[in-house]
Amino acid sequence: MSEAATMPGLSDFEALLNETMPADTGFEGQVVKGTVVSVENDFAIIDIGLKAEGRVPLREFAAAGQKAEIAVGDEVEVFVDRVENALGEAILSRDKARREEAWTDLEKAFEGDARVDGVIFGRVKGGFTVDLNGAVAFLPGSQVDIRPIRDVTPLMNIKQPFQVLKMDRRRGNIVVSRRAILEEDRAGQRAELMNQIKEGDAVDGVVKNITDYGAFVDLGGIDGLLHVTDISWRRVNHPSEVLTIGETVKVQIVRINPETQRISLGMKQLADDPWDAIEAKYPMGAKFSGKVTNITDYGAFVELENGVEGLVHVSEMSWVKKNVHPGKIVSTSQDVEVMVLEVDPSKRRISLGLKQCGENPWEAFAAKYPQNTEIEGEVKNITEFGLFIGLEGDVDGMVHLSDLDWDRSGEDAIQDYKKGDMVKAVVLDVDMKKERISLGIKQLGGDPFTDVSSKKRGEQVTCVVKVVNENGIEVEVGDTGVTAFIRRSDLARDRGDQRPERFAEGDKVDAMVTGVDKSSRKLNLSIKALEVAEEKAAVEQYGSADAGASLGDILGAALEKAKEDK
Repeated sequence: MSEAATMPGLSDFEALLNETMPADTGFEGQVVKGTVVSVENDFAIIDIGLKAEGRVPLREFAAAGQKAEIAVGDEVEVFVDRVENALGEAILSRDKARREEAWTDLEKAFEGDARVDGVIFGRVKGGFTVDLNGAVAFLPGSQVDIRPIRDVTPLMNIKQPFQVLKMDRRRGNIVVSRRAILEEDRAGQRAELMNQIKEGDAVDGVVKNITDYGAFVDLGGIDGLLHVTDISWRRVNHPSEVLTIGETVKVQIVRINPETQRISLGMKQLADDPWDAIEAKYPMGAKFSGKVTNITDYGAFVELENGVEGLVHVSEMSWVKKNVHPGKIVSTSQDVEVMVLEVDPSKRRISLGLKQCGENPWEAFAAKYPQNTEIEGEVKNITEFGLFIGLEGDVDGMVHLSDLDWDRSGEDAIQDYKKGDMVKAVVLDVDMKKERISLGIKQLGGDPFTDVSSKKRGEQVTCVVKVVNENGIEVEVGDTGVTAFIRRSDLARDRGDQRPERFAEGDKVDAMVTGVDKSSRKLNLSIKALEVAEEKAAVEQYGSADAGASLGDILGAALEKAKEDK
């Protein structure tokens, strides 16, 4: 056979070539299966057939946050970008292969409303990125959990289920939700748990979140609210004082709302109520030691035992410190002794007194300085109704305007004093119930009216003219210091002599007492009455006008007799 006869024809050569490498393999832009022939320098060498090999970085075989697990002989799917490059190698990508495969699976899951597994591996504006087996999805921050989470780090780089909310293959957009999965699981767990529990049950739970008003406790798929007031019988200012996140606690189901499926929990309900038989434990008038737990504008709360607090009202804090903030008298955590003033079990209230455990300064003052005792003190304040005098025991006594001077008005007498003056006074009265001490300054020298108040009606007194005015004269009775006013009509028996100007300051005059009013401290005098009385007495003694003697004769005789008697 000739050489020409044995040589294949053109058509045969083309057939042989097609056997080894088809003219249009269709590999480019497709996902094909290949075999790992070696692993070197962080690359895997993949044989895709057709005597073509390519390099793929090992990182493309690893899930987010994990190491690549690949070995020689493993069969893998890769995406063929080009069959051959300048080095004669195939340009391959495991990421693109996974992405193509993932998109196909995701579309099926999206259509069937099925869950997909993914790994949160990065943060972006407004949320996080999720690796869905090669396809990158966006997880909005609001879709991470049912409640806002401060730290997402524990959720990253671990495989967990997600729900595909939206996807657009042409634009390469995928939006997923972790919250939807949690809500779905929670709804199932809630329904199951709600059928198992009832009010009054004691169950274990895990503290999931702490707020200012309480803590959310996970009961195994459903959360219950443990309000701060139900944590302990004692005062708890903030739940973090007692609870920590992740702590397992024993709680009681206090209330279940079937409509909202909300569960209220309590811890204190599992312990004995310290308010049971509270009146027997804390009788009125008894004294106890306690600790100040809280201070307000109106008083201070004192803890007598765990769960039992009483209020010391600001008015019961000090005998002498008035209008002072409670924080100026006691401090938080201070140990104090208090007296039980009132117990109201129905309202769970105890009224306490702090000042009652110390000496009552009003009682002490009254015992040391009884009525009519002379004392001395400093003028602390001057008001429109009197003086306030600082006394022993940090108490004040008041001198009323009416007790400043016997003769002058209080408004005039108070002008003699100023703050800081040391003054003497007499104790008039101590009212311990009203916490008042009444003092008198004018009482230091005795009451000058006492001397003249014993005068009888019709008795004659000698006076000194002090003031003369058109209505009469003001006179001082003897040397008593008591003054009286003789009206114009009482200055003389004869109308013509009833002239005030007949008298001058310093003149001595005799007058008759016509009245004594002790309540108003007034002495009524009359010169006219004295003259009439003297005339009557003279007539009786020396005769009458009917006997032939004139009034001048009678009075003349009386005057002569008076001179002789002197």
